[in-house]
Amino acid sequence: MDRILVPVDGSPLSRRAFEIALEEHPEAELVALHVIDPTEPGYSVVGHENADELEPRRGSAEWYDRARELADELFAELSELASGAGVELTTETVVGRADREIVDHAVGSDADAIFLGSHGRSADAHLLGSVTEAVAFRAPVRVCLVR
Repeated sequence: MDRILVPVDGSPLSRRAFEIALEEHPEAELVALHVIDPTEPGYSVVGHENADELEPRRGSAEWYDRARELADELFAELSELASGAGVELTTETVVGRADREIVDHAVGSDADAIFLGSHGRSADAHLLGSVTEAVAFRAPVRVCLVR
């Protein structure tokens, strides 16, 4: 595999998917993608169970700024892991609906595979989270789900 897309949202399973991609494909170009989704804030690292009670208000310019800061912090952690494995990491943050952005990015970047967690932070997720399910069924490339 030449290029692997790893969507990351700050959840333990997205981190584990990243670690597995690093371990199993150290020769591949890894692309960590974080989607800031104002319609589904639980997906983003800004997400919180009581997102409407947090400041800044969801969707405000300050909220987007904070989301980007948190994505940068997440990327710093992942870059350190990649560097320790001798792998150069490409990172990208986009705004939109997570499932669509992940599939579109996989297609647009000629990814050979997508490695992602089976669900985000939701403890009550069934087998797959909604974003993961949509990506798994719509992606035109191999999808590796990590549980």
